[in-house]
Amino acid sequence: MHACQERAEYALDARLPTANKMPERLHQAMRYSVLGGGKRLRPLLTYATGKTLELPLEILDPAACAVELIHVYSLIHDDLPAMDDDDLRRGKPTCHKAYDEATAILAGDGLQTLAFQVLAQDPSLSVPAENRLAMIDTLAVASGSLGMVGGQAIDLDAVGKALDLVGLENMHIRKTGALIRASVRLAYLAAGDLPHGTSDRLDHYAKCIGLAFQIQDDILDEESDTQTLGKTQGKDKQHNKPNYPALLGLAGAREKARELYEEALDSLAAFGERASLLQDLAQFIVRRRS
Repeated sequence: MHACQERAEYALDARLPTANKMPERLHQAMRYSVLGGGKRLRPLLTYATGKTLELPLEILDPAACAVELIHVYSLIHDDLPAMDDDDLRRGKPTCHKAYDEATAILAGDGLQTLAFQVLAQDPSLSVPAENRLAMIDTLAVASGSLGMVGGQAIDLDAVGKALDLVGLENMHIRKTGALIRASVRLAYLAAGDLPHGTSDRLDHYAKCIGLAFQIQDDILDEESDTQTLGKTQGKDKQHNKPNYPALLGLAGAREKARELYEEALDSLAAFGERASLLQDLAQFIVRRRS
């Protein structure tokens, strides 16, 4: 995992505009937000899926970068005063605090468009044109109103409202889960033709861990502290947002995460030892403390 995180950092650094390239302040803000922090979970999932399918990692660098660029753009915009109004992200001031709101908005916009440029043009992505197009389409759908952005809209509308379990899962399948599933899907699209059932198993794994990730996030928002999390603890409760512990209780939320973890592992059984890194990532998701 550490080696893949280092690989993602290097690949992102190489694909971001340099800090001294005009407009300098914008590019500095983009680099500030992307580099030197974060778990790199989504690139890890892309690399781990590639390892399961025995793909060379260099083919996966563009996809790993693209999905992380989209993720960071979403964090920048989520932290803005018009959204979650947060001051801390990944243990340092949020982009709009380190720079200003206008620069933060533009930095997020720049990272979003760079993600699609990488998938469209990067020479390391040596796949047929139809696969490249399918990867661009996958990331677009996962990022847009039917995916991550739509989930954020539902989240904002749900403040102060009671959601049942189906409504809460629907929100998080979009807001958090869509990009996690895309991280896995981008890797198997790079692989080309797969044996029957392979993509379905990988997609089900990703769906399960996407929800498990959000449940653990909600648990940590209740139990952890700001220093450990690297972001403001208790923000969801402060904003009266629906979450899993509020709906199921802490014990019920932990049990739900455990069930999803077991279901994710079951989806990987056919891959044997080749899926060891995906198995490790599933365990990391439900046991992490930040």
